[in-house]
Amino acid sequence: MSEWQTVTLGRISTQRKGISYKSDDYSDGYSGHPFLTIKCFVKGGGYEPTGIKFYDGFSTGADFLSAGDILFSVTDLTRAGDIVGSPLRVPEFGCSKPALASMDCMRIDPKLGQCSKDFLYHLLMLPEIRRQMVAYSAGSTVLHLDTKKVTAIILRLPLNIQTQEKIAAILNSLDTAIEKTEELISKYQQIKAGLMHDLFTRGVLPNGQLRPSREQAPELYQETPIGWIPKEWQYELLDQLAVRGSGHTPNKEMPDYWNGGIKWVSLADSHRLDKLYISDTELQISQQGIQNSSAILHPAGIVVLSRDAGVGKSSITTEPMAVSQHFMCWKCDKKMDNHFLYYWLQHNRRTFENIAMGSTILTIGLPYFKRLKIACPVNIEEQKSIALRLLSIDGHLFKHIDALTKLQQQKLGLMQDLLTGKVQVKVGEPVLETVDA
Repeated sequence: MSEWQTVTLGRISTQRKGISYKSDDYSDGYSGHPFLTIKCFVKGGGYEPTGIKFYDGFSTGADFLSAGDILFSVTDLTRAGDIVGSPLRVPEFGCSKPALASMDCMRIDPKLGQCSKDFLYHLLMLPEIRRQMVAYSAGSTVLHLDTKKVTAIILRLPLNIQTQEKIAAILNSLDTAIEKTEELISKYQQIKAGLMHDLFTRGVLPNGQLRPSREQAPELYQETPIGWIPKEWQYELLDQLAVRGSGHTPNKEMPDYWNGGIKWVSLADSHRLDKLYISDTELQISQQGIQNSSAILHPAGIVVLSRDAGVGKSSITTEPMAVSQHFMCWKCDKKMDNHFLYYWLQHNRRTFENIAMGSTILTIGLPYFKRLKIACPVNIEEQKSIALRLLSIDGHLFKHIDALTKLQQQKLGLMQDLLTGKVQVKVGEPVLETVDA
């Protein structure tokens, strides 16, 4: 078993703050240095590529970064301290100019023989380390880490560098698996977005093939107020194709109206939406709550859409449920397939987000839904065929999302076990066997 020691961050590493800069120092990707900013950090740790900028101001060789260098955030725009102290590893940019970091970042380099760089990266993700970072931060609107106190942060690590490297290798292998799974998710999301565009503009022929585009076969299309749609389609009020319903909140001061076994979709279920089906709810109401309010027990299979906070989120219920007044819902029958409607709502989510109004909470008023029109096939079998295509893609997408969740949970558990010494590692064991265990 490897012995562990308690040390300060200042004892095992050196730190260097990033560059002070002005907006005039920004340049383009052709002439500037890749420039890591606060927006490159992920909550808890990790790299977000959309935050990268390019810099062409003053710098010295001591500011240059190499792939694999560790940065942590010393500024946080969130009051909860979600970002401050979060680490990232500098990626390989493949540029002729070395990367640089902004003054919102601090580079940390382990001292030779004291700590493995990869081990230190994972160690900085531990909640107890980040809590110390937050404790040394202050600010009324923006949190700033007191960088002079960083050296006093206390941590524990194995004396044996090989043990540190083994722990880091195990966690690195999980990071690789997570990254590959995220890439697959991104790939299927792109495929789904492209497929939705094609299906909701061209539809599907009886032979299962997409219609030729309008450019290829203009005779197959008709012009409508929203553009060109297939001739076999209709542009109609959604109210003419499905039964629209809404919801209500029973009196919260009447205990008998609540916890009576009737599932009730509310804003508390925002995290459950957009996953195709909703089968459970945070809150329940009772039959008395139904009888003494405007709430309605809707049948299974209704399509619900949030019109308030989380505007545009939608799902299909798997059993009878009521909904709050923050939602619209539709019962589909012979003219409208519920899966087709769900995907159509998903496809038009940006529209719903853009029309929502309000000073504190964005919302869509009920009159909008009375006027809401939909372009869709008259033949419900074509609607079902379109939905089946998207259901197939979602099957792959949800599989990888589930796998990602399991990998992330596995990593969190291993971090707590391995980075605290709760579970000892044997240096000679293969990494993959340890991960699988």
